[in-house]
Amino acid sequence: MKRRNFIIQSATASLAFSHLPLLSALGNKAYRYKTALIGSGWWGMNILREAIRAGESKVVALCDVDSNQLSLALEEVKKMTSDTPKTYRDFRELLLKEKPEIVIVATPDHWHPLIAIAAMEIGANVYVEKPIGHTLMEGRAMVNAARKYDRIVQVGTHRRVSPHNIAGINFLKSGKAGKIGMVRAFVHYGGGAGTVVPNSEPPQGLDWDMYCGPAPLIPYNKMIHPKGFRQFLNFANGQLGDWGIHWMDQILWWTEEKYPKKVYSTMARHIRQDNTDSPDTQLVNFEFESFQVSWEHRLYAANEAEKANVGCYFYGTEGTFHMGWQDGWTFYPANKNQSIIHQEPQLNKPDDQNIRELWQDFLQSIKQHKRPICDIEIGHRSTNMSLLGMLSAKAGRSIIWDGEKEVILNDPSANALLRREYRKPWEYPSVE
Repeated sequence: MKRRNFIIQSATASLAFSHLPLLSALGNKAYRYKTALIGSGWWGMNILREAIRAGESKVVALCDVDSNQLSLALEEVKKMTSDTPKTYRDFRELLLKEKPEIVIVATPDHWHPLIAIAAMEIGANVYVEKPIGHTLMEGRAMVNAARKYDRIVQVGTHRRVSPHNIAGINFLKSGKAGKIGMVRAFVHYGGGAGTVVPNSEPPQGLDWDMYCGPAPLIPYNKMIHPKGFRQFLNFANGQLGDWGIHWMDQILWWTEEKYPKKVYSTMARHIRQDNTDSPDTQLVNFEFESFQVSWEHRLYAANEAEKANVGCYFYGTEGTFHMGWQDGWTFYPANKNQSIIHQEPQLNKPDDQNIRELWQDFLQSIKQHKRPICDIEIGHRSTNMSLLGMLSAKAGRSIIWDGEKEVILNDPSANALLRREYRKPWEYPSVE
């Protein structure tokens, strides 16, 4: 992304503006950061509600390409606050006119990099949803931008602050499960074959061209929007790119290793017969220096035959540890004379999440000007694991990953998949 593609302030103005939140917060406990939400749908509003409840945000703007979502969001914000946010269809106009100090990026995945980087350029701190991008090199540009513009960037991997996840990781790090040789991460949800839904004209109020943005401009289909984009590969990376990143993040949180050395994946559509094009079945093997990781998902055959349908099993010499979601965590000792250990979750409604705690960490990081618990570099590595699994499956072979240089060794055609061409006039982000 070249700077001419966005309407931004001068370097001097941006630098001066970048220090306002920190100075104001230190001088006035009641300071409210000028906050903007870009992507006002289901999950974006989950984040904004917590920002409002924290009492340190003045909602100055809402942005969405769908005016139907936008009007509902505006109505709710007015009920929750005395704020009168402006509404926008184009995030560039919002950034120019409102100059927000905090920007929440909760759009479909393919828009995260361009919007987050543009927000950082004008001096805003950013809360960006996971996965941070659609391809690996977008993530590197986001990390570089955060460092270049000295911005606080929190990634929405809220399980890093979930009480039972924290306790579970501490349990594993303490060595009570012994030496871990293998981790199995999985998401098994139902769904079945589905049906084909004909394409149609976009509903009134939806700017479909802007929705597609840097992705290919394809015909509108109501299975994509609202809320269906995760299973369309132009805009996301299926179950592995959506749910998978949470569990990849848990694994990287536990280990001292920063990335896998080798990745091999296969994916297929054995059951699905609808408009989606993501795999309904996928297996991935990640080789680390000291342990192996397997990922598996299916979008069919929901049942109660298995104890858990999401999470990670850590297999250690002292027993098996399951890190779950709505079922907390459980340790099954190898010694049958020892008792099973379990901790229940502490999750917030709606949708059983811990955005509230993550937002508090974000605010504290802004005030202290320190990196947050889910810093963009951490989110980049976790996103990379998921994207490498998808890349291997698309390439049809195993890949050797140099995580320091962020290149695939001895495979030029696979390296080409680390990025993709953007639809004009959008330009692929590159920040040195």
